[in-house]
Amino acid sequence: MEEIKIGDKLKIECFKHNGYLDQTSEEAVVVYVDENELVVANDRTKLIEHNGESHNTGEPAILFFYKHKWFNIIGQLKKKGLFYYCNIATPYIIDGKSIKYIDYDLDLRVYPDGGFKVLDRNEYKYHKYIMKYSKELDRIIRTTLQELIELKKKNQGPFQKEVVEKYYQKFLELQKNNP
Repeated sequence: MEEIKIGDKLKIECFKHNGYLDQTSEEAVVVYVDENELVVANDRTKLIEHNGESHNTGEPAILFFYKHKWFNIIGQLKKKGLFYYCNIATPYIIDGKSIKYIDYDLDLRVYPDGGFKVLDRNEYKYHKYIMKYSKELDRIIRTTLQELIELKKKNQGPFQKEVVEKYYQKFLELQKNNP
């Protein structure tokens, strides 16, 4: 397997539990990587939905993926401030030049004022039923959501604005040096 390094450009492929490809992000630039974490960035990148429709994201984003955590975190640098969109999802894997994970519907939305909201509870209940999530998987998902909320309440990891800003500056440097 080819080693991932800073400056590499990867696709992001989000799957559902049943194996269907739900969404693809065309390009993400690696700004940090170690044995447990992968941080990538993009700006107005193309997203392709499961139905073939596509659109571009509206702002720069810093995406945090983990080898041993059941979530990923997207810091969105919007005009109105720093928003976060957090997916409850499997730890990521690298397959060729793609970051891959399975999304489990529940999301945490964090607003610039620090407030947050759990999203897609009904979608989770529906998919849990039709895709027959196991009791163990349901436990992992629920525990992970609480872990993510605690991380946010403590403003740790990516929930520190300076962490997102540091990686965004690294992304801008890489873009300037490799247009």
